[in-house]
Amino acid sequence: MPHSHAHLHDGAPGADLPPAEARRARWILTALVVPLLAATVLAVVAMWPRGETPIGSVPLAGTGMTIEAGTVVEVVGPAGGAADGQVRVELSTGEQAGQVAPVQVPPEIMANGMEAGDRVRLMFSPSAMGTGSPYVFWDFERTAPVGWLALLYAVVVVAVARWRGLAAMVGLAGSLAVIVVFVIPAIMLGQPPLLVALVGSAAMMFLSLYLAHGISIRTTTALLGTFVGLGITVGLAAWGTRSANLTGTSSEQSLILLGTFPNLSLTDLLLCGMVIAGLGALNDVTITQASAVWELHAANPSVPRRRLFARGMRIGRDHIASTVYTLAFAYVGTALPVLMAAALMDRGALDTLMAGEIAEEVVRTLVSSIGLVLAIPVTTGIAAALVRTSRTRRGEDDVAARESGDGASGSRGVAVGQS
Repeated sequence: MPHSHAHLHDGAPGADLPPAEARRARWILTALVVPLLAATVLAVVAMWPRGETPIGSVPLAGTGMTIEAGTVVEVVGPAGGAADGQVRVELSTGEQAGQVAPVQVPPEIMANGMEAGDRVRLMFSPSAMGTGSPYVFWDFERTAPVGWLALLYAVVVVAVARWRGLAAMVGLAGSLAVIVVFVIPAIMLGQPPLLVALVGSAAMMFLSLYLAHGISIRTTTALLGTFVGLGITVGLAAWGTRSANLTGTSSEQSLILLGTFPNLSLTDLLLCGMVIAGLGALNDVTITQASAVWELHAANPSVPRRRLFARGMRIGRDHIASTVYTLAFAYVGTALPVLMAAALMDRGALDTLMAGEIAEEVVRTLVSSIGLVLAIPVTTGIAAALVRTSRTRRGEDDVAARESGDGASGSRGVAVGQS
């Protein structure tokens, strides 16, 4: 049915709304979001880490030892077996820079690939001079390859998404800054990890969504849906960790933290990680759903809210199907060494899954997935409730006729929402 209306751009191509409808939606969303923003800012200020934090307080090496860099010029020892291998390294830092020194390398490193040209980091121990090589293999130097990958990533994102991609990377940088300058120091200084995770996640949501997608009706709709999903995730994560007796002590790093921060609750730290882990996927599905509903409405403003919600959920169900296994695959890939080690034990498959180190990943995946799935109908409902339909008799009759047809109109609506 041909129709025309006044257009008001709302921060993204295709999001054209009548001025009166846009003003109404903005007022409603502003009334909801401004208190959330104010609460987030006040909480960040109140919980901001003050005083000396223990970041960087643990030295990498012992007294008098230093970490030096060099390049492997020759592999001397065996490339496998239980014995240490030996390589010759041309030093590029330290008092002996430019000289070639023999370096012992653990067998597991040799077995997985050590060759001439590799850049390595070495621990130099002056006390070992005269008794053998004072240099011991420490790690590989990865700055150059990782830097090139990061540059390629930035170029690809900007080339494909242009200014929107650049804005998204700025939002990512801002979110990571929240983790580094607020979340980690606040937890180290004794703030409750769960509360820190909530406040930090809220700050990251405002930064990432508004910087990546701009301040608009659809972005704010997605933000509200994300807050609801975050609340669900926090509640389920708190219940899941307590009821499943997840202690957060299954990794070596956790035990190190327990020794450094004796009053830190590792269970709460595990809960904090669960909340942050699902935030990225949560933002993804909410912004997609908000965009889909507004695009469907812009394509046909006469569609009633109930039908608009139903059409939006058709897109949402496909998104649910894809995102749920995306989360599962991501966690399985991260925990693959743990899964392989656990599978070596002589026990049943269910017992393996319920082992502490595996159960943490299972609960993390389930909690994030439930919060994500429930955020989709919530976001779709918020967006559908904000629209104002033009309820002409002819428009409703036309919509009803298409809805009772062979489903072509629904398919066309999905295509419009995903464009």
